[in-house]
This record gives sequence, structure tokens and C-alpha cells, in this order.
Amino acid sequence: MGKDKTFDKLSDIIIYHKEVEAPKLSQGTLKNYGATEKYLKRFIEHQYKTSDIQLNFIDYLFIVDFENYLRTCKPLRSSQPLNNNGVMKHMERFQKLINIAVKFGCFTTNPFNLYSLRYDDYDSAFLELKELNKLRSVKLKEPGLLLVRDLFMFSCYTGLTYTEVELLKKDDIVEGVDGDLWIDIKRKKTKTTVKVPLLSQAKEVLERYANYPNQVNQNRLLPVISNQKVNKYLKTIATVAGINKHLTFHVARHTFATTITLLNDVPFETVSKLLGHTKLSTTQRYARVVEKKISKDMGKLKDVLHREETKIASIPKGKNAYLRIV
Repeated sequence: MGKDKTFDKLSDIIIYHKEVEAPKLSQGTLKNYGATEKYLKRFIEHQYKTSDIQLNFIDYLFIVDFENYLRTCKPLRSSQPLNNNGVMKHMERFQKLINIAVKFGCFTTNPFNLYSLRYDDYDSAFLELKELNKLRSVKLKEPGLLLVRDLFMFSCYTGLTYTEVELLKKDDIVEGVDGDLWIDIKRKKTKTTVKVPLLSQAKEVLERYANYPNQVNQNRLLPVISNQKVNKYLKTIATVAGINKHLTFHVARHTFATTITLLNDVPFETVSKLLGHTKLSTTQRYARVVEKKISKDMGKLKDVLHREETKIASIPKGKNAYLRIV
């Protein structure tokens, strides 16, 4: 009929995204898009008293009004209020939806051109060595808690995400260049290859579940329960161990980046490779130069300066001191 595929309403873009883009995304990412869509629907009903809106009504003012709505509206879950970075993540996903419409020629000018995402810097939680030892030694009786601790500790010593631990198989353990065992996988998110030498603490965990892999579970190395349940159990474990931090599975990855590697003088570039990052700036969020690292480095500098001062003090002083130095 001489017509290309066009979109008239916001719902058209959302449907297209679900049909075409969704299969390329992980379940966690899809769930987040679902939340953004719910907020968009609530905003349109609140602001325009309708269930949908024409794309030509979406302009810079619409975007700003949506951001303001997110900052003041009732959250989807009362236990998860929206902070600034949460608002920005919803705005980022909305921007990606609009970008689809732009590619299909639905806008002459992208309404997001003058809008900028403003994320707050934040310090990611991680466990210090004494807290890690507390977690390892605390007495736990319930099988579910024991399993979750093993999974968490495995991530602390490998840097793998929850999904990577969940999908880890026998074939992913290979012999490395040093003749020892390494993890060799591709990150689901970036498709980059990640190679991590297996530290003894991680090997111990795998040995405890040596009889788990079989054809039924596709030779997966570790029994993994849902991420939501893991995080729930981690709160219980933290309480029993006397760790006053909000533990989630992702804290293990931060712990690997900071306590296990960076604080033990593993170079920053190596940490970035171990985490499977394509940019050093991404690693910066995980492997922070914490006060202990600064103190350790400055301690080394003090020793060097003290030795130099001692050398200078031992040089004989007098008329021919310069000649003796030469």
C-alpha cells in the first residue's frame, strides 16, 4: 500500500520492544523494562487522564514532567523507594524506547536531545577481610543458608555475577597457562571472554558440590536458587554473623574487586580483565581505592623516605663532604 511500518502511540513502541528487542535481553533487564512501562502508564493516566498517548505529544516537557513524577509518586514497591539513580535508570530505559521511534522516523527531532541523565556517584558495599572471615566461620544449620553462603563465597573469590554462577558448567573449568584450573566463560551482558584463575577458596566450594553436575542439570557445577531468595538468605546470614551491612549477591563481586584483588596489589588493569569489563571507567565503580589501600601505599612511601633520610644523615659533613659524596 506504499506504507512502511509506523508507530502512532507509545504503546506501539512498547509492543515492538517486547516482540523484537526483548528476546535479546536477560530476564532481569526485561523485568526492569516492565517496571518502567508501569510507571509510564501511571504517569500518563495521572497527567493526561488516558491510558495511552500519541507519540507527537512526547516532547522535552513530557520528559521533564515524567522525571518529576517519578521523584514524587508512590513507588511500585513500598520497600523500594526511588532514589535519584533509580529515577535515572527509568529515564534511561524510556530514552531507549524513544530511540526506537526515532529510528523509524516517528520524530523529526529526538525529544531527548536536550535531556541529560544525571547519576549520583555512590560507594558500593563490600566486605572487608575480617567480615569475610566472620562469614566463613559463622555456624549455620539450615541447608539453604549453607548453600547461599557457599555461592556468595564462591563469587567473592571469582568475581562472577549471580547469573554467571548459575550457568557455570563443567566445560567452563579449563587448564590455564600456568597449568592450574581457570574459569573460562563469556559474559552474558557484554559477550566478552572472562578468564579467572581458581583460587583455593573457590576450589573448596566446587569440591563440596563435586557430585552435583549431571545430565539433568546440564552439568552445572553449583545448585542455585532464585536471586530473590539468595538475597533474602544473605540478610539472615549477615544478622547471624554480626555483619552490619546490607548484603546482596552483588556485594560479593565488589568484595572480589576490592578486598580480594585491589587491596592485595593486583593491578587495576588486571582487575578490569578479571571482571570482564570493556572499559576501565566501569571497573572504577567496583574497585575503589579505599582508605586501607591509601594507608598501605603511603606506609610504603614513608619507609622509602625514611631510608633516604637515613642515608643523607649518614653522609660525613665537613669541608670535603661534596667530594666524598661524588
